[in-house]
Amino acid sequence: MRVLIAPDCFGGTLTAREAADAIATGWRDAKPDDVVAQRPLADGGPGFVDVLHAATGGDIRHITVTGPLGEPVQARWLSLHAGGRRAAYIESAEACGLHLIPAELRPQTCETATTRGVGELIAAATADNDVITVGLGGSGTTDGGAGMLAALSDADVDLTATSLVAASDVENPLLGPHGAARTFGPQKGASPEAVERLEAKLAAMDVLTPVSDMSGAGAAGGLGAALLSLGATMTSGAGLVRDLTGLDAALDEADVVITGEGSFDWQSLRGKLITAVAAGAAERGIPCIAIAGQVSVGRREMGAAGVQAAYSVSDHVGSVHKSIADARKSVIATAQYVARQWSR
Repeated sequence: MRVLIAPDCFGGTLTAREAADAIATGWRDAKPDDVVAQRPLADGGPGFVDVLHAATGGDIRHITVTGPLGEPVQARWLSLHAGGRRAAYIESAEACGLHLIPAELRPQTCETATTRGVGELIAAATADNDVITVGLGGSGTTDGGAGMLAALSDADVDLTATSLVAASDVENPLLGPHGAARTFGPQKGASPEAVERLEAKLAAMDVLTPVSDMSGAGAAGGLGAALLSLGATMTSGAGLVRDLTGLDAALDEADVVITGEGSFDWQSLRGKLITAVAAGAAERGIPCIAIAGQVSVGRREMGAAGVQAAYSVSDHVGSVHKSIADARKSVIATAQYVARQWSR
């Protein structure tokens, strides 16, 4: 059996490459005669730069930028010059990611965390690139991109000759029950009262009003809306990675595809990686199986998204604590079980 392993990262426990290797190890342990290929992926959030660099080459550039709490952080972007095209790929989480904010500080910083470092990354990348793609996802900010816009203004960056692309991991609008503050604010430490204050701040940003209802405007705490206000083209981060990594060619050679992420929940069905992989599998009539740290999507919903079955690592090993304590071992054990269920 030809098996394609194509997961996203597993939250803060395994990178996409580490998750793919763990799943592949478990599968080979259970079914050593199967042909297993690995294609780690991303959807614009953490791992975006690493996944694209592994697939396309190019040069990794390093820079010190302003972190979400105002402190300096080390960030990277990918510069890819080929065929006369000069393109940069930026991972916004490198500058404003939730992982950069200690958990105990999130309740008091959720209203002040800034995207300024993202603007500094864009400013640096404009020096020698015609197209700048900003991957959105995994942010610890809900400032509507105000920090990014301020950094670009302070640096007097001219974007008239630059094509901006926003590669989003979600389809949420800026405001409302499915918007940036009310959907993602609690994940970043915001209390119900803080969520309402963040919602009001976003609604008061006049520059974002014309784009607030657009798909992806609520990505990365409204950073998507700020990029749209600059004329960026919004695209699916998962779809872009699917194209640039040659996922379709790999799917052509597979009998089954195994994807996954840290939490397979209702947000996974709104533009995240699993749906892109499942769509490619459905086009070829092959099963798509998900392995995730936790699974909270019902069979009907996952079936509508093209996922035949989903397996929870935490359920398989007995608890969330056990699954996180040794994430690689837990994923290997789950993959062994899945292989026995699905391999001919």
